[in-house]
Amino acid sequence: MPAVHRHGDARVCGATTIVSTNSTVFCNGELIAVNGNVNTHGAGALSAGSAHMYCHSTLVVNNTPDGAAADLIPHAPALTKTAAGSPNVFVGD
Repeated sequence: MPAVHRHGDARVCGATTIVSTNSTVFCNGELIAVNGNVNTHGAGALSAGSAHMYCHSTLVVNNTPDGAAADLIPHAPALTKTAAGSPNVFVGD
């Protein structure tokens, strides 16, 4: 099962995730990332790969790795996908 992706976890491109829509659900002291969260390069909205795991009615993102939209740095959109997650909390379908 893949690790839960969280606020501050790495993306392949070197950015980190900014969790802005979940303010109350934590994993290892960090907010859990959900569908649509962006990264520190600007944009790069996450696309949750989980179909059944929710946080406040929004799909949870994990490090399978889950994909993301392009960000504002000129590189391939595939590089914005998740690259890290919790060391001991796992989620998936």
